[in-house]
Formats: sequence, structure tokens, C-alpha cells
Amino acid sequence: MNNKEIILHNICYTELVYNRINKKLNSSYSKAEIEELLPSIIKKTNLVNFRKKGKNIYISNEEHNIKITININTFRVITVDKLN
Repeated sequence: MNNKEIILHNICYTELVYNRINKKLNSSYSKAEIEELLPSIIKKTNLVNFRKKGKNIYISNEEHNIKITININTFRVITVDKLN
């Protein structure tokens, strides 16, 4: 299994991250929408856009103009930011 498959299999969310994602993206996605959106973006993102730094992995997707930050040890989504 490559990093992408492992992340997709284990991805999880905390209660606080849903609000953080909506705030950072200036959106109002439901929990279910976020849990559908992020894995679909990760699936579409090329492995060259996965960057591990310290305990986190950063997944940048230019098509959706976002960067997803995931803790590589727990597979918890930390945040989602707009790309500059």
C-alpha cells in the first residue's frame, strides 16, 4: 500500500476540525460533505504533491486550490488551507 492508500484507509477527523475547515475555506460544509470531499480530493491528487515534513503530511491540490494537512501518525486531518 502506498501513502495515499494508507491515508485514505485511515483518515479521521476531530470535532474541532470541521469548524476549522469551514472557517479556513470560508464555507459551510456539513460533516458528511467534508468526509466525502477530502478523500475524493486526496484520490485525485498526484503523489508528487504529497510532502511529508516532521509528523505531518501536506497534500496540495491545485485544481481545488487547497492544501490538506494530516498527522501521519494518527491520520487525523489537522486543517485545510487555501493555496496562495
